[in-house]
Amino acid sequence: MIDHLSIGVSDLEKSKAFYKEALEPLGYQVKVEMDHGVCFGAEGGDLWIVKSEPSKIHLAFSAQDRATVDQFYQAAMKVGGVDNGAPGVRPHYHENYYGAFIFDPDGYNIEAVCHKEV
Repeated sequence: MIDHLSIGVSDLEKSKAFYKEALEPLGYQVKVEMDHGVCFGAEGGDLWIVKSEPSKIHLAFSAQDRATVDQFYQAAMKVGGVDNGAPGVRPHYHENYYGAFIFDPDGYNIEAVCHKEV
């Protein structure tokens, strides 16, 4: 549904390192690098991080299974992510909503989510 999303980051190199590690379990990798931004891509769309003032946003990335959500969380925490909700079922969204939430270096709420049953 979304072709690409672009977010402003205060420190491009720090955010590049963060997203490179955190998104690797979800199948994202660096596709394009420019002086002002970096594009991470996977099969369903692209994420651009560009040097500018950050703004409030929430990004939820699809994960193929619950183990991948766990891997995203561990990878993001390893590279400086701040916990905003460890991996787990969130029944207040729906019975199979399994997600993990991290604040990135600019304070964006980044999530990986799987909607499948165990």
